[in-house]
Amino acid sequence: QVQLVESGGGLVQPGGSLRLSCVASGRIVGIYAMGWYRQAPGKERELVATITSGGKINYAASVKGRFTISRDNPKNLYLEMNSLNPADTAVYYCNAVLTTGSGPFDRWGQGTQVTVSS
Repeated sequence: QVQLVESGGGLVQPGGSLRLSCVASGRIVGIYAMGWYRQAPGKERELVATITSGGKINYAASVKGRFTISRDNPKNLYLEMNSLNPADTAVYYCNAVLTTGSGPFDRWGQGTQVTVSS
């Protein structure tokens, strides 16, 4: 059973910082790409940042320059978030495109709440 588990969410004041972590576990043969997505109340889920196995990184325009996505090994993903503002309030989800040997598929974490408020 492949699982993604996020951590690091919480309540932070405007201008503050948070670091999200995601750990993938299970019988994973390979991970093609990982990313962070977010969903605010009443809105659709949107891309925040992605990183491929080759290190190619993509950011949403709204977070570029404030957020940094990184990996320290193929199964650990991070999102450093700085200069947070109330518009960043959302549930943040980790995503991986991976294979257990029979073909690529998507897996999502359960999400972690980030609330930016004074």
